[in-house]
Amino acid sequence: MTTFYWFYLISLIPSIVLHEVSHGWVADFFGDHTAREQHRLTLNPVRHLDPVGSVLMPLVLVLLHFPAFGYAKPVPVNPRRLRNPRKQMLWVALAGPAVNIVLSAIGFVATEFAIHSSLSYNVELFFIAFGLCNLVLAVFNLLPIPPLDGSAIIERFIPNRHMPRYYNLRARALPFFFIILFVDFQFLHVGTNLLPDLENWWLSLLR
Repeated sequence: MTTFYWFYLISLIPSIVLHEVSHGWVADFFGDHTAREQHRLTLNPVRHLDPVGSVLMPLVLVLLHFPAFGYAKPVPVNPRRLRNPRKQMLWVALAGPAVNIVLSAIGFVATEFAIHSSLSYNVELFFIAFGLCNLVLAVFNLLPIPPLDGSAIIERFIPNRHMPRYYNLRARALPFFFIILFVDFQFLHVGTNLLPDLENWWLSLLR
């Protein structure tokens, strides 16, 4: 495995942790203190990383030449404790991708600095990996498919009486989502060029 992919995997850890913690921070701001009560409003990666989703799965995907991504233990959010659940759950959900967009921009600026300074090529390569990692996390999580963060857009149109059933479905959707993703990547190829095209666009902006 190349140096770039090792840097990519290393970048996933803080990126995923900040993504998850941001959900808890915004929920806490809007009145849901569940994450604080369960000691999940911390940047300590041990509290958030999932052995399978944060380490094993990204490593296996890279070795199999699949797009590398992962997930952490979801920060607990109780919509019923929010002051205005229907409106505020959207902001809670979008907080994670928003943080990744900011981190991708930081990676871009750092890469530009590394290119135009005397920093080593490996430093430049790390910043590129960090920026692209966060770009992928942001765009991927914005897909409006449960259980991804983008599905919060769909939630705005679900009647209140069906929300408990929807939340129950969303909590169980992850295995089915990965099966669909695998089938698409292997056979259907619907939208499989989206992330590579975005990465190429990001890289094309470097001067």
